[in-house]
Amino acid sequence: MANFAVSPAILEPLVPRGTVLDSFGGTTYASVVAFRFLRTALLGIPVPFHQEFEEINLRFYVRREGPEGPRRGVVFISEVVPKRAVAFLARRIYGEPYVTLEVESHVHPPAGDRPGAYAYRWKLASGWAALEASVVGPSAIPEAGSIEELISDHAWGYNRQPDGSTLEYRVAHPRWRVWHACGSHFIGDLAELYGAPLARELKAGPKSVLVADGSAVEVFRGNVPVLSSRFR
Repeated sequence: MANFAVSPAILEPLVPRGTVLDSFGGTTYASVVAFRFLRTALLGIPVPFHQEFEEINLRFYVRREGPEGPRRGVVFISEVVPKRAVAFLARRIYGEPYVTLEVESHVHPPAGDRPGAYAYRWKLASGWAALEASVVGPSAIPEAGSIEELISDHAWGYNRQPDGSTLEYRVAHPRWRVWHACGSHFIGDLAELYGAPLARELKAGPKSVLVADGSAVEVFRGNVPVLSSRFR
């Protein structure tokens, strides 16, 4: 998870109705997040040849007042997967901004004294983009109220619908343990996927890069688990 400081003025036009931008220490963030879906099922049913695949997304952070208090969530600007059927279903079910590109990944979690190494590449018209990170030592549960918690621990997703309304959906998973990357690399034509204004903001480079140890995840629409998977 490569985390960039972004001007609120760039993100405000993308904020779904009924939510407000979230921030930490007066700074608003957008994150490029790369991960793998493993053992994926739709409505509890595994879809042949579509259970394991990568995703690379650009997201930012919002909150909304719910009956139980603040709901902290994410809004996706762009989501890349290598499976056309996955992109089609996600656009139909959630209205999410999915596109289909060629994607490669190499994931080697740390083991004993061996460092962990993570690399994701996705093919743009201008060439390959990449996000890479390495970690050492033990991971840790983020402290309450920390920037690591803001980035990694969200129970809600929000998406603006074509009629201007907002789709709210719940995402259930245990709190993830995270590492601060001891080395990272991020390259690519950012304007091709994200547009020139956002690309200018991201060109300064990430403020931090985190690696999360994933878990089982369920994505709900209403009270029905639409998607279940394991994120790594």
